[in-house]
Amino acid sequence: MDRLKNYANFIKFEHTLFSLPLILAGTFLAAKGLPEWRLLLLIVLAGTGARTAALAINRILDRKIDAGNPRTEDRELPSGKISLSKAYAITLLGLLLYFVSAYLICDLVLYLSPIPLVVFIFYPLMKRFTPLCHFGVGLGLALAPLGGYVAVTCSFEGILPAVVLSLFTLCWVSGFDIIYATLDEEFDRRAGIYSMVSIYGRDIALIVSSALHQSAFFFIAFLYFFMFRSIVAGIFLVIIGALLFLEHRKAANVDLAFFKINILVGFAVFLFVLSGIYLP
Repeated sequence: MDRLKNYANFIKFEHTLFSLPLILAGTFLAAKGLPEWRLLLLIVLAGTGARTAALAINRILDRKIDAGNPRTEDRELPSGKISLSKAYAITLLGLLLYFVSAYLICDLVLYLSPIPLVVFIFYPLMKRFTPLCHFGVGLGLALAPLGGYVAVTCSFEGILPAVVLSLFTLCWVSGFDIIYATLDEEFDRRAGIYSMVSIYGRDIALIVSSALHQSAFFFIAFLYFFMFRSIVAGIFLVIIGALLFLEHRKAANVDLAFFKINILVGFAVFLFVLSGIYLP
């Protein structure tokens, strides 16, 4: 039982709640409604495999940093609860699920599938040399709505709405990753880890985070005014704005701001897209 718990903690399927609503938003946006069930299943499997591999790669690359951080020293790799070889095996299984699903979707998706992998490998390394590392995390999740869109269309035709949704995701995720970095402000300074918080201080970093979330709201509002002008979509637009505002009011409570509120933001965005599609 403990071994299964260790694997579950290492994989952290609950983190799929950040990416899955954005993948589905891009998917439903492209299909203009519910896509064919087989395709939807393949998209979910591809997203799950990619997210699993991304998290495993992150943990592998950061294992030595995690070992020196009191907050993360009990994670599965630095604590020895999971061996490095098993972590590599989990990564390979995630990649296998991702690439097989991409192959079964269409040729274009398969050809593009290495791009997220490059991002997954590069963004954990960014904290070694630049405080812009938060944008690497944002870019990783920003690919989700684009991936969902292309998986349906197997082309780039009419992709502009998905690009706007991707820009929202880039700003939203980069902003909340800055809030998450406040947990490690002192350790990052001592260890020479780059983040907005460790380099510029908490106050300036949270101002940057707020600016990013205001930009994120601008992009989602752009979709509303130019594509989804319905009463229900307007309600979800207000909810998204309120949640982003609340996230900064509760930034000191990172568990609430980073995990709980952001999961609600992701699902609010998905419901915003659904209401825009079904309630024009």
